[in-house]
Amino acid sequence: MDDQLDIFKAYDVRGLVPDELDERKARAIGWSFARLCMSTGGVGPDAAFTTPAQPLSPADAVMEDSQFSRSLVVARDMRQSGDGLASQFTAGAMAAGMNVVDIGMASTDMLYFVSGHLDMPAAMFTASHNPAAYNGIKLCYRGARPVGQETGLALVKEMAQEALAHGSDGGEGTADTHLERIDMMAEYVDHVLSFVDVGTLRELVVVVDVANGMGGMVVPEVFSKLPLKLHMLYPELDGSFPNHPADPIQEENLADLKRAVLDMNADIGLAFDGDADRVFLVDEKAQPVSGSVTTALVATRMLSKFPGSTILYNIICSKAVPETITAMGGMPVRTRVGHSFIKKVMAETGAVFGGEHSGHYYFRDNYRADSGLIAALVILELMSASSSSLSELLEPFRRYKSSGEINTKVDNPAGVVAAVAARLSDSGVQCDLTDGLTVDYGGWWFNLRPSNTEPLLRLNVETSGELEIDTCVDTVKHLIEEVS
Repeated sequence: MDDQLDIFKAYDVRGLVPDELDERKARAIGWSFARLCMSTGGVGPDAAFTTPAQPLSPADAVMEDSQFSRSLVVARDMRQSGDGLASQFTAGAMAAGMNVVDIGMASTDMLYFVSGHLDMPAAMFTASHNPAAYNGIKLCYRGARPVGQETGLALVKEMAQEALAHGSDGGEGTADTHLERIDMMAEYVDHVLSFVDVGTLRELVVVVDVANGMGGMVVPEVFSKLPLKLHMLYPELDGSFPNHPADPIQEENLADLKRAVLDMNADIGLAFDGDADRVFLVDEKAQPVSGSVTTALVATRMLSKFPGSTILYNIICSKAVPETITAMGGMPVRTRVGHSFIKKVMAETGAVFGGEHSGHYYFRDNYRADSGLIAALVILELMSASSSSLSELLEPFRRYKSSGEINTKVDNPAGVVAAVAARLSDSGVQCDLTDGLTVDYGGWWFNLRPSNTEPLLRLNVETSGELEIDTCVDTVKHLIEEVS
């Protein structure tokens, strides 16, 4: 039995089932996460959100009763392996002395809502956009507070590794723990709808491709309350993804949606990923909309509701995002890529909204968590208030040309980034090492960084149009080849 836990990434757990992630490991992780939650009152050792707890180790993490309910929420997406993995995680958590609230199948943003609404830590079994053979676990503390490597995930890994090595996962459970199954859909729908004035929405034609993912469950529930003409593509929940991958950041996976938008003369197309926490847009001309442009558009609405507020954007977003925020009197703040980093900065700055180029959109009033559905509703509200088409609304934010994310497999992504940075620094080029390497030449800029979840080197390039985007991309690729 392979007890290695390389499945622990920067801010979640993810791997092939059962070769890398199996039910035994899920149980150990459930036991470890429950112990961590119980020893920190369910909020974790994160000073950005709560008073720091005493440092923990596998040897001294203790199960202390606290003022919170000692309950943990568990949910899963439609993947075939999810039921067994979630059941064993639940058994491990209960063995540690934790009660479990099972909400069944859910989207990840629904799980975050329940964590915030019930003020409980939570675990979501999903591998998001990854192929069917994968599964994983997204963890959060009470109030949907993020769990990342620096805020408890490394400790969960260490305790789980020790439990697997010594069989110390608490046996069959304790007599005073219980499992409760509840339905939170109605509360979730009401919460999502609270972000817009439903009465102002007009009868738009909307095509939604959920790619057999969890959007097939949550989108109809939310949109049934709205005066829209809804057309769903692949709404059947099927973790084998029989039609196309549930990864809308890859433009080839938008082909069916683009065709349907044109065929149905739709006003907008929406594409959700497997766990339905991300959304990508297609305009009425079947042109894809980048996450950066969507961030800029949503930011205008949030700043009209909350003038002068802070808005976050990650390091690979278009320059159009901070320029738009500044022009509207807001305060743009740049962050690292990744939800655990963004949520922490939201807590520190009080930001009302944050967006990522990857299609994650975070809202202060959504427990600082991301929700593609909330972002989609905000855009539908903006469209309803305007006589312009979506492409016309987006035109002011499409003033730069982008390469999109270019992924390359290399033996040592972090080493390549460091070598490129050193080469440029030696040449007198100013290098920003906030998250990977960012270099701004004025007319164009690039970011090169290792993936937080996969053994990939990620490159993003943007130009104002003075230079061809392919020329800029080739310049960076040549640098990578020189140092590899």
